[in-house]
Amino acid sequence: MVAMCCSMSWATAVTVNDDEPLVGGLSWSFYDVSCPSVEGIVRWHVTEALRRDIGIAAGIIRLFFHDCFPQSEQKELPNLSLRPAALKLMEDIRASVHRECGPRVSCADIITLAARDSVVASGGPFFDVPLGRLDGFSPASAAQVNTLPAPFLDVPALIEAFKNRSLDTADLVALSGAHTVGLGHCSSFSDRLPPNADDNTMDPAFRARLAAKCAKDTDGGNTVTQVLDVRTPDAFDNKYYFDLIAKQGLFKSDQGLINHPSTKRMATRFALNQAGFFDQFARSMVKMSQMDVITAGNAGEIRRNCAMPNNQLVLSSSSPSSSQNDHDGLAADA
Repeated sequence: MVAMCCSMSWATAVTVNDDEPLVGGLSWSFYDVSCPSVEGIVRWHVTEALRRDIGIAAGIIRLFFHDCFPQSEQKELPNLSLRPAALKLMEDIRASVHRECGPRVSCADIITLAARDSVVASGGPFFDVPLGRLDGFSPASAAQVNTLPAPFLDVPALIEAFKNRSLDTADLVALSGAHTVGLGHCSSFSDRLPPNADDNTMDPAFRARLAAKCAKDTDGGNTVTQVLDVRTPDAFDNKYYFDLIAKQGLFKSDQGLINHPSTKRMATRFALNQAGFFDQFARSMVKMSQMDVITAGNAGEIRRNCAMPNNQLVLSSSSPSSSQNDHDGLAADA
């Protein structure tokens, strides 16, 4: 199948491949010979999926963020809120790519391309991404998965968490801007609401609306959701930073960016300059995409199913008791 899509030339383009160093084994033109149609195939699938449900864009971007932390697996606790639809889409894309080119493209690269295309299709910038990753042989340890920043962290803890991943404060503020799309469950921000807290960094009217909404959640805060960006929830733009200025950031980790001296100036600049936000976001995405990548042939593989390493796939296919849906238990989120 050779899948083509409308050109994304209408999108704001950010050039990052002229001055950004690459991890060894990655290349801006990795599949030009072995699978030249891969970007078109991914783009077509993403565009079609977002045409049916624009909300899946946030799920794909979030999946990419999780995948950038070492070999994250779906059934590790912090990953259980990944959208099943986004996970299924990645497997559908992998199947299409492998039918066209054979097993030459990794799930890690497919997720990277899909996240970039989700940003573009939602109104964000186009940027090239380096490719050439392999998929991991085994799941991440619990300690590795627990390096994912939580929504209740304050800014100093966020800065430290990002620093531990070789990401700086500019990366933190820009990548947080991905919350311009998506949803959050009440359980992720209930610590800011009465009776748990009376957070004076949240607009009182906004807090009252959220408290009333979440009071209807009878499943421990895991059923009712709230858009992350109250101004343009389905558009990838800089309005998220306007939300912070108006004290309408949903998570503690969001609102803190406009209050802490280490991040306030940059968050304010992004609110006033969308082009500046887009530029830094693209650079930070490319930087994050290179964290702990596997490129050596003896250290990784091309998965035949994005949900599990190939050795587990063999065991699963040979065991009648292991034929359950790999997405069982996953809760929809963004």
